[in-house]
Amino acid sequence: MSNPEYGLITIGNALVDVLAKTTDEYIATQKETDGMEKGSMNLVDSARALALYGDMEDPTKMSGGSAGNTMACFASFGGKGAYIGKIADDALGTTFAGDLHHMGVDYKTEPLTNGSSTGRCMILVTPDGERTMNTFLGAAVELTPEDIDPEFIAKAQVVYLEGYLFDPPKAMEAFIKAAREAHEAGRQVSLTLSDPFCVNRHRESFKDLVQNHVDILFANEDELKSLYETDDLEEALEIVKDKCAITATTRSEKGSVIINSGHRTDIEAEKNVKVIDTTGAGDAYAAGFLYGFTKHMNMEQCGRLGSIAAAEVITQMGPRPSVSLAELMQKKAA
Repeated sequence: MSNPEYGLITIGNALVDVLAKTTDEYIATQKETDGMEKGSMNLVDSARALALYGDMEDPTKMSGGSAGNTMACFASFGGKGAYIGKIADDALGTTFAGDLHHMGVDYKTEPLTNGSSTGRCMILVTPDGERTMNTFLGAAVELTPEDIDPEFIAKAQVVYLEGYLFDPPKAMEAFIKAAREAHEAGRQVSLTLSDPFCVNRHRESFKDLVQNHVDILFANEDELKSLYETDDLEEALEIVKDKCAITATTRSEKGSVIINSGHRTDIEAEKNVKVIDTTGAGDAYAAGFLYGFTKHMNMEQCGRLGSIAAAEVITQMGPRPSVSLAELMQKKAA
């Protein structure tokens, strides 16, 4: 087996994030009229996305998407990586691709030339820093198994799959193909569950994926409990320890729990963090953990890097770091 060219390849929904602050009252009103759930990801059509945009005050636009955010943070640590996700041949798509290339990330997925526009996520941030996402997937749903090149997949030490991408059937097929190609090349496969509502929609498929195709699983405690239909985190951790080699479960201010071949490591959260926006916290944690993993660090070191990255991202608006995570890592280690 040859040495990998990339530490990480991430696969997910290619989206441009549109973020704005809002109130709990606005979210409650939207729940009554449209079923919007605070703190969750809600799928919307283009008309609804446009209406929400009209309600936003001083919105900020930036490239996003869960797996894209993870790759951005991984690159900020100094990792070499690549991204797979579908954009359209339009202005937003050009911006998304340009941002990745600027960070030194390889991005070669062919854009969609006919059909939907590049996807976007309308993110409403309440005063407590919680984010409520309303996603128009657009061109992202057009990712197919044909976009998965076995030779490209084989170049990564770890292939990372975004749970949000499980909604479109063709994308689900692309996931399975990527996982199989990675394992055939002797590489490892990682999955993030993404959202409790996403787990509810695809529970049995996720269970099969975790048990049969995944080496490293990322979830927050609500997602993991939802996956195994229990209100007890300890019970969920007991179940998952036999399903895949490594599980990293985030618990916000309570830190995270890593299970590696049955051995448990508890990681503390960073202290004295002023929360502005929790968008991308889990994405950043996965990036820090995987950067450490690809550098052959132990589980405690991997978890600490995950905590450092997550803590940095939530102190700002938006999911991608505004400072060098490599420099922050060196500073924290000093």
